[in-house]
Amino acid sequence: MPKFAVFVDLENCGAKEATLASIIEKVKMRGDILLGRVYGYTDRFSDLKQILLSNTFSVVPSIRYGYAQKNNADIQLVVDALEVAYTNPLIDSFCIVSGDSDYMPLVGRLKAMGKYVLGISRSEAASNIFINACNEFQFLESMGSRPAPRTKTPRKQKSSSSTSEEMDLTELDKLLCDVLEEQADTNEMYASELKGVLMRLRPDFNEKTYGCATFYKLLQKIATAYSNIKVTNTNYNVMVSLTAPAETAEEHIQLTRENWRDAFDAQLRAYKEGGFDRINPSILKADILTTYPDYNERAIGFKRFSDVMKQLEKDGLVKIEMDEENTMMLRLL
Repeated sequence: MPKFAVFVDLENCGAKEATLASIIEKVKMRGDILLGRVYGYTDRFSDLKQILLSNTFSVVPSIRYGYAQKNNADIQLVVDALEVAYTNPLIDSFCIVSGDSDYMPLVGRLKAMGKYVLGISRSEAASNIFINACNEFQFLESMGSRPAPRTKTPRKQKSSSSTSEEMDLTELDKLLCDVLEEQADTNEMYASELKGVLMRLRPDFNEKTYGCATFYKLLQKIATAYSNIKVTNTNYNVMVSLTAPAETAEEHIQLTRENWRDAFDAQLRAYKEGGFDRINPSILKADILTTYPDYNERAIGFKRFSDVMKQLEKDGLVKIEMDEENTMMLRLL
């Protein structure tokens, strides 16, 4: 199991509690976090105290001095990361939450030492050099709050259950789906391995809370209620996998000339609520395709995705800008 050290540039991630929670959750799906530090902390980030303390993160305060005050935190992050790499043999993986190309030498040194490097950043702050240098890279926009096409209404239960329990079970079903979707090869896991990940994400988890004597029975209960996961038991090995999304007429929604604006507006609002001011258009298109797999520009009256962006700008939803690398960005209005 990977053992991570996580280094977070607060300015880069937007310093939102929900965003930081998404980052920590994403790393915990991959392994244990043995060490976590955030850089640029000031009193205005006091709402992060609970999540930082509960995940045993330490903070490096932001002391503003001189012209290169931003570089001070960057240099401190690099020094600390290298110190951990050289002095803590238990840590074999590093998560760098920043997209600054200045971190490219750090990533190169860590990889040369045999360390795995996961990079995470907002699309507007992510340098192509940094992205390509990492073993794996994730955009923050793809990890935040957005429409969840897999969520379904639970089937009728055999016995009556409280509304709060159904809500908890719905959230647990979505979390299990998120974990399984992170398994890039097969979307399948041993039940024991899945429970281990679940315990890292929710240390207070207990299947008895849901009225089940064993984790296997809880998985069966969720599979029956929502049909998003499949549980198989062969030769005493319990495997859990994602089911194929249902292709019913009721669920299969296509974007047309009449409804595409509402879909894009909802997606853009989800980014805005997640604390993002600018996004890369490729992130927007990827999320639209996730929700509407049959989407294409011609079906809604455009030749190219760039034409869709121009129409969104005319509608007052975004403003098209170019970043320092001459890449198109969308400022959310």
